[in-house]
Amino acid sequence: MSNIKFYKMGDMPLELHKVRVVQKLHLVPINRRLDAINEAGFNTFRLSTKDVFLDMLTDSGTNAMSDNQVAAMFQADDAYAGSQSFERLQKAVQDVLGKKYLLPVH
Repeated sequence: MSNIKFYKMGDMPLELHKVRVVQKLHLVPINRRLDAINEAGFNTFRLSTKDVFLDMLTDSGTNAMSDNQVAAMFQADDAYAGSQSFERLQKAVQDVLGKKYLLPVH
C-alpha cells in the first residue's frame, strides 16, 4: 500500500491494485454463526460454507483474482489426461527447478 497526497489534504493510503472479480457475500446472523461453531465442535474444517462469511481457513473467496488469473482459468485445459496445462506446468518445473518429473497434488 502506498500513500498519495491529494490537493489540500494529507497523505491517504491507496491500494495499488484493481478488483477484477466480485462475489456477493452473505453475512449470516451472529446467533446462527455461534450455533454453527458449537455444532462443528469448534473444528473449522467441519463448518459449512453457508455459515462462513469470510473463509480465512482456506483463503477461498477472500481475495479477488487478478486479470491474469482469470485469463489463465479461461485458457486452461481441464482434461484429466493429456492436459496441455499439465504439459506447460511440467515444462515450467523443468525450466525453473531442473526436475524432469513432478507429481502435482491438490
